[in-house]
Amino acid sequence: MAITLINPAGLPKIDAYRQVSVATGSKLVFVAGQVSWDADGVTVGEGDLAAQVEQCYLNVGIALAEAGGSFDDVAKLTVHVVDWTPDKMPLLMEGITRAAGKLGGVPVPPATLLGVAALDVPEHLVEVEATAVLD
Repeated sequence: MAITLINPAGLPKIDAYRQVSVATGSKLVFVAGQVSWDADGVTVGEGDLAAQVEQCYLNVGIALAEAGGSFDDVAKLTVHVVDWTPDKMPLLMEGITRAAGKLGGVPVPPATLLGVAALDVPEHLVEVEATAVLD
Protein backbone atom coordinates (compact mmCIF):
# COMPACT_ATOMS: atom_id res chain seq x y z
CA MET A 1 0.00 0.00 0.00
CA ALA A 2 1.33 3.42 -0.96
CA ILE A 3 -0.22 5.36 1.95
CA THR A 4 0.63 5.13 5.64
CA LEU A 5 -1.56 7.17 8.00
CA ILE A 6 -0.08 8.33 11.30
CA ASN A 7 -0.80 10.52 14.32
CA PRO A 8 2.54 11.90 15.55
CA ALA A 9 3.20 12.21 19.26
CA GLY A 10 2.68 15.79 20.34
CA LEU A 11 -0.33 16.37 18.06
CA PRO A 12 -3.92 15.70 19.04
CA LYS A 13 -5.36 12.31 18.12
CA ILE A 14 -8.64 13.01 16.33
CA ASP A 15 -10.88 10.06 15.53
CA ALA A 16 -12.25 11.55 12.29
CA TYR A 17 -8.83 11.64 10.55
CA ARG A 18 -5.07 11.20 10.93
CA GLN A 19 -2.72 14.16 11.09
CA VAL A 20 -0.21 12.87 8.52
CA SER A 21 -0.12 10.60 5.51
CA VAL A 22 3.12 9.29 4.08
CA ALA A 23 2.90 8.42 0.39
CA THR A 24 5.44 6.16 -1.28
CA GLY A 25 3.68 5.37 -4.57
CA SER A 26 4.43 6.75 -7.98
CA LYS A 27 1.01 7.53 -9.52
CA LEU A 28 -0.84 10.62 -8.31
CA VAL A 29 -4.62 10.75 -8.67
CA PHE A 30 -6.46 14.04 -8.19
CA VAL A 31 -10.22 13.64 -7.87
CA ALA A 32 -12.17 16.82 -8.59
CA GLY A 33 -14.61 17.97 -5.96
CA GLN A 34 -17.54 15.58 -5.98
CA VAL A 35 -21.03 16.79 -5.17
CA SER A 36 -24.13 14.71 -4.52
CA TRP A 37 -25.08 14.07 -8.15
CA ASP A 38 -26.00 10.61 -9.32
CA ALA A 39 -24.80 9.31 -12.71
CA ASP A 40 -27.57 11.28 -14.46
CA GLY A 41 -26.64 14.59 -12.82
CA VAL A 42 -29.60 14.54 -10.43
CA THR A 43 -28.94 15.79 -6.89
CA VAL A 44 -29.26 13.04 -4.29
CA GLY A 45 -30.54 14.08 -0.85
CA GLU A 46 -31.63 17.64 -1.51
CA GLY A 47 -31.74 19.40 1.86
CA ASP A 48 -30.19 16.38 3.68
CA LEU A 49 -26.54 16.91 4.62
CA ALA A 50 -25.91 13.28 5.67
CA ALA A 51 -27.36 11.93 2.40
CA GLN A 52 -25.29 14.36 0.37
CA VAL A 53 -22.09 13.51 2.24
CA GLU A 54 -22.77 9.82 1.60
CA GLN A 55 -23.25 10.42 -2.14
CA CYS A 56 -20.13 12.58 -2.35
CA TYR A 57 -18.01 9.83 -0.78
CA LEU A 58 -19.58 7.21 -3.06
CA ASN A 59 -18.75 9.41 -6.06
CA VAL A 60 -15.15 9.79 -4.88
CA GLY A 61 -15.02 5.99 -4.56
CA ILE A 62 -16.24 5.60 -8.15
CA ALA A 63 -13.62 8.06 -9.41
CA LEU A 64 -10.84 6.33 -7.47
CA ALA A 65 -11.88 2.90 -8.77
CA GLU A 66 -11.77 4.17 -12.35
CA ALA A 67 -8.16 5.25 -11.73
CA GLY A 68 -7.31 1.84 -10.25
CA GLY A 69 -7.47 2.87 -6.60
CA SER A 70 -9.69 3.05 -3.54
CA PHE A 71 -10.01 5.07 -0.36
CA ASP A 72 -7.01 3.08 0.93
CA ASP A 73 -4.92 5.14 -1.49
CA VAL A 74 -6.18 8.57 -0.41
CA ALA A 75 -3.45 10.81 0.97
CA LYS A 76 -5.63 13.90 1.57
CA LEU A 77 -9.31 14.85 1.56
CA THR A 78 -10.82 18.32 1.42
CA VAL A 79 -14.46 18.73 2.40
CA HIS A 80 -16.39 21.93 1.67
CA VAL A 81 -19.66 22.39 3.59
CA VAL A 82 -22.10 25.23 2.95
CA ASP A 83 -22.76 27.37 6.04
CA TRP A 84 -20.68 25.07 8.26
CA THR A 85 -21.22 25.13 12.01
CA PRO A 86 -19.86 22.56 14.48
CA ASP A 87 -23.37 21.28 15.26
CA LYS A 88 -23.41 19.78 11.73
CA MET A 89 -20.59 17.34 12.63
CA PRO A 90 -22.94 14.45 13.55
CA LEU A 91 -24.63 14.69 10.12
CA LEU A 92 -21.24 14.80 8.38
CA MET A 93 -20.08 11.73 10.31
CA GLU A 94 -23.39 9.92 9.64
CA GLY A 95 -22.93 10.38 5.90
CA ILE A 96 -19.32 9.19 6.05
CA THR A 97 -20.35 6.14 8.11
CA ARG A 98 -23.11 5.22 5.66
CA ALA A 99 -20.73 5.55 2.71
CA ALA A 100 -18.11 3.47 4.54
CA GLY A 101 -20.66 0.69 4.97
CA LYS A 102 -21.27 0.62 1.22
CA LEU A 103 -17.59 0.98 0.30
CA GLY A 104 -16.30 -1.61 2.75
CA GLY A 105 -14.70 1.03 4.97
CA VAL A 106 -13.21 4.45 4.45
CA PRO A 107 -9.79 5.22 5.94
CA VAL A 108 -9.27 8.48 7.75
CA PRO A 109 -6.51 10.34 5.88
CA PRO A 110 -5.57 13.91 6.72
CA ALA A 111 -8.53 16.10 5.90
CA THR A 112 -9.41 19.74 5.73
CA LEU A 113 -12.98 20.82 6.46
CA LEU A 114 -13.90 24.22 5.09
CA GLY A 115 -17.08 26.19 5.59
CA VAL A 116 -18.13 27.93 2.39
CA ALA A 117 -20.89 30.37 1.48
CA ALA A 118 -22.11 28.40 -1.54
CA LEU A 119 -21.23 25.68 -4.04
CA ASP A 120 -21.95 25.23 -7.76
CA VAL A 121 -25.74 25.03 -7.43
CA PRO A 122 -27.94 26.07 -4.51
CA GLU A 123 -29.11 22.53 -3.62
CA HIS A 124 -25.56 21.24 -3.04
CA LEU A 125 -24.56 21.35 0.63
CA VAL A 126 -21.18 19.58 0.45
CA GLU A 127 -18.31 18.83 -1.93
CA VAL A 128 -15.49 16.35 -1.35
CA GLU A 129 -12.20 16.23 -3.24
CA ALA A 130 -9.38 13.71 -2.86
CA THR A 131 -5.71 13.27 -3.65
CA ALA A 132 -4.55 9.67 -3.87
CA VAL A 133 -1.23 7.94 -4.46
CA LEU A 134 -1.04 4.52 -6.09
CA ASP A 135 1.90 2.14 -6.39
